[in-house]
Amino acid sequence: MDLLRISTAGSVDDGKSTLIGRLLYDNNALTKEQEELIEKKTAEKGLQDLDFSVITDGLIAEREQGITIDVAHIYFSTQDRKFIIADSPGHVEYTRNMVTGASNAEASIILIDARKGLLEQSYRHYFISQLLRLHTVVFCVNKMDLVNYDEDVFLKIAAEVKQMTAQFEHSTPEIQIIPISSLKGDNVVFPSGETSWYQGPTLNEVLHEISSKKEDEKPFRFEVQNVLHVQNEEFVDFRGYAGKVASGSIKKGDEVVVLPSGNKSTVKEIRKYDRTFDEAHAGESIVLSLNDDIDASRGTVFSLPDEAPSSDKTLDATLVWLNEQKGVFGGRYQLQASSRTVQAKLQQIHYVVPPEKPSLKVDASELKLNDISRVSFKLAQPLFVDAYANNKANGAFIVIDTQTNNTVAVGFVE
Repeated sequence: MDLLRISTAGSVDDGKSTLIGRLLYDNNALTKEQEELIEKKTAEKGLQDLDFSVITDGLIAEREQGITIDVAHIYFSTQDRKFIIADSPGHVEYTRNMVTGASNAEASIILIDARKGLLEQSYRHYFISQLLRLHTVVFCVNKMDLVNYDEDVFLKIAAEVKQMTAQFEHSTPEIQIIPISSLKGDNVVFPSGETSWYQGPTLNEVLHEISSKKEDEKPFRFEVQNVLHVQNEEFVDFRGYAGKVASGSIKKGDEVVVLPSGNKSTVKEIRKYDRTFDEAHAGESIVLSLNDDIDASRGTVFSLPDEAPSSDKTLDATLVWLNEQKGVFGGRYQLQASSRTVQAKLQQIHYVVPPEKPSLKVDASELKLNDISRVSFKLAQPLFVDAYANNKANGAFIVIDTQTNNTVAVGFVE
């Protein structure tokens, strides 16, 4: 079945964990043990409505405080589709977790409390969804039961959402705005009898209609993870390059260029375990062997000659700073894209962008926790990456502090 990766986001107490629990419960995707746990915790707390948050709030600290701290990944399936949901924290200090949770997603669910409307985190989460080039963003105006399912309340928030999304210059994700109550189940899986004024789809219907974006249409990118040398009766002087096709596709007989050496050869064989294939596509783990004996090691990149990635030593990127220790102009860091690493200097901080005003460019001489900025790095060697907008699979990297070995930022190549 088709797989869809989803991230959830929102501010504190917006009901993300409850929504996910409700989504699984109404889709009959919970185990008997999970249903018993929900009933047990609901009884212990003396609640009238089922407490679905216990399904995703796996840490003891989360259950005690009633908040989400870490990113929880929930796997479930219906008759038509498989899902992986990343439930991310809503607190400002956990924005880094939200970036991590959404990094592999294709769609995002942003919750808004019907009583509060858009908050700072709503702007930040949409900005990050936009930055990550997610296919669809679903705004769920939650807790409609606490505002008596008032249509005017929903329309006012929907207008605010449209005003926020209209601020972005380049094309935005597809937007859906749905009035829901995750606690009562309104418009989550089943249509609500309380919102007769809403004729749109339920959240469940939207999630089943989103089309997964195929990476086969992107340029071919294959990074060597391991070099296999085999010498036996079946394989004489066999040399294969094991890795995963990050994007694009490759066929037997195709000419490839090997970076950083720039040497070229043709594909002799495409192998998975003991089987050979004529072609391979994005997401497949394979072993490639070439017709020529070419020097390649872990981190070497294969591409087609006419669509090779950038080999520049200057890298322009949008950066999300994830560390309490500030980023400084002239600072020296290590950049890592997949298993490729290079030494780099933060050559210029062009500006910082406030999420609530994406058209505003604020001058900055340093980067603080959660800052979103446009920067330039000077690289010791090329990193062989693509613009993130053109190829997500090969357009992101992390920034590592060489002194502490901490990951301090995530970057998206411009």
